[in-house]
Amino acid sequence: MITQPIALVTGASSGIGAATAKVLAEMGYALIVCGRRKERLEALCAELPAGTPSRLLTFDVRERAQVEAAWQELPEDWQKVQLLVNNAGNAHGLDPIHRGAVEDWDAMLDGNVKGLLYVSKVVLPGMVAREQGMVINIGSIAGKEVYPNGNVYCASKHAVDALTQGMRMDLNPYNIRVVGIHPGLVETEFSQVRFKGDAARSEAVYKGYAPLRAEDVADTIAFVVSRPPHVVLADITILPTAQASAGIVKKNAQT
Repeated sequence: MITQPIALVTGASSGIGAATAKVLAEMGYALIVCGRRKERLEALCAELPAGTPSRLLTFDVRERAQVEAAWQELPEDWQKVQLLVNNAGNAHGLDPIHRGAVEDWDAMLDGNVKGLLYVSKVVLPGMVAREQGMVINIGSIAGKEVYPNGNVYCASKHAVDALTQGMRMDLNPYNIRVVGIHPGLVETEFSQVRFKGDAARSEAVYKGYAPLRAEDVADTIAFVVSRPPHVVLADITILPTAQASAGIVKKNAQT
């Protein structure tokens, strides 16, 4: 029997997802951590505060059948999720539209948009039935602005922003709070994936200024979650001090 509120976090094997899981555990949540890399999830669960109830689900959010099968593996009491953090997502390539790779487009649209929908589809009916819950969708500054060569990635994150607004409207009758958090430059594995393991290009993204850390975003999530039931911080953009917009970053900043 689980007495704590239950949070489900996707993309929990690294970066923002892992940092969020740790913060939520410290806040007293039981955790369902989800990702593709089982060994990373196992290591994360081992780092949680002693006594934290946890379950790990290994699946790719892009694969609907995997999402549904993983959800059905959960015991009924673990399906009573009060907090859903849709964090899983990806960026692939930084090419102008006429040189973009279709497989990169598919990966971004399938992960950032359809993956969010697939996970929400299995979790939300329970929240609606209980008329209680919170959904936090992790978007991006790229969902607020478009930048050169960002084309499809920006489109996918604009979709996340639109879906978040639509969710808020559709779920309003059921007392479900819906939040969009849109980070700017965060030093995680993001650029390693975008540049397909090119270490020089990925490291250059974060040189000359102090980017956000995954923990900064996790702290913001913790603040959002801790607000009283009548308060929803509906839409948050969080940037490092050196960043003024998607394309303006003061390099060699000291803060």
